[in-house]
Amino acid sequence: MFAAQSEALNCVKGDVVLSQDMETGLIFNRAFNAKLIEYDSDYQNEQANSLSFRNHLSEVTKIIQRYFSGKSLVEIGCGKGFFLKHLLSKGFDVKGIDPAYTGEHPTIIKAYFEPNLSLSGEAIILRHVLEHVPDPVTFLSGVKKANGNKGYIYIEVPCFDWICKHRAWFDIYYEHVNYFRLQDFYRMFEKVYEAGYLFGGQYLFVVADLATLQHPKFTEEEMAELPDDFTQGINNLADVIKNSRYSTGAPRQSAVWGGASKGVIFTLFMQRSGATINCVIDVNPEKQDKYIAGSGLLVYTPENALKILKPKSNIFIMNENYVSEIITQSGNKYNYLKVIHEEI
Repeated sequence: MFAAQSEALNCVKGDVVLSQDMETGLIFNRAFNAKLIEYDSDYQNEQANSLSFRNHLSEVTKIIQRYFSGKSLVEIGCGKGFFLKHLLSKGFDVKGIDPAYTGEHPTIIKAYFEPNLSLSGEAIILRHVLEHVPDPVTFLSGVKKANGNKGYIYIEVPCFDWICKHRAWFDIYYEHVNYFRLQDFYRMFEKVYEAGYLFGGQYLFVVADLATLQHPKFTEEEMAELPDDFTQGINNLADVIKNSRYSTGAPRQSAVWGGASKGVIFTLFMQRSGATINCVIDVNPEKQDKYIAGSGLLVYTPENALKILKPKSNIFIMNENYVSEIITQSGNKYNYLKVIHEEI
């Protein structure tokens, strides 16, 4: 997030060239340059301001309780600490580490994880971390070594199969260097206790024995492909905005609800396509009254945005899991559009 529009417009940018490693079968951005990424206090990825997302975290907690009750935990990449504090409230013994942490909680270290930190527990939690690190197998090997080559691990990442199925081009962005499928983790770990999908299929998770980490090997059955029409939604959605009119014939205003990564990519590509987005809305106070990368659009509180949007204006909902929540919060007075591709 940026305090000045000029900074947001001139933010660091990089290319995304998705590739598949023919040795491991893993999908990654071949053009990724880690030097362009800095996770600091201006990096705001907390989603727990949403009731729908807190419900998701409740589902994650049930999995953690099934396997990790009574165990000492380490959450690597704990963000702003919301989930860690939630686990503490449930009676877990948990420590955390994250360079973007901004508070003063005594159990959280503000730093990048390094194997030599001697940060260990009977179980490791990696929620939405592995997609951010170059060479994820080497990173996991470092976690395994730091943990004495033993313990459980819970991993949660975005699901590449869901991205492909729903033509979610806005879910491809620079901070994510890796894109995982469930079968990748079955090749990474010899012993998997449980694996599946969460958050309407957008995320996948695995509970595994960290000691059984192994170098994954590619097979022909693991070949990945993007759908031919993967980016067609960019032009389709831009046309919706350009051609949308109120009953009076005047151009319809368009807003994006969701100022996280999906919203950043969506607004940027709409601008590049000549489609006007009037404002971005987000419930996260740390995003409000700041500017998002690339497009330089200001993030409004829901209350302030709804004051400037006319009834029947377009509201593009960046995550379908929040549809009911957003309609309720905005009084069901607008034209609501989900941005994902719906398969018939």
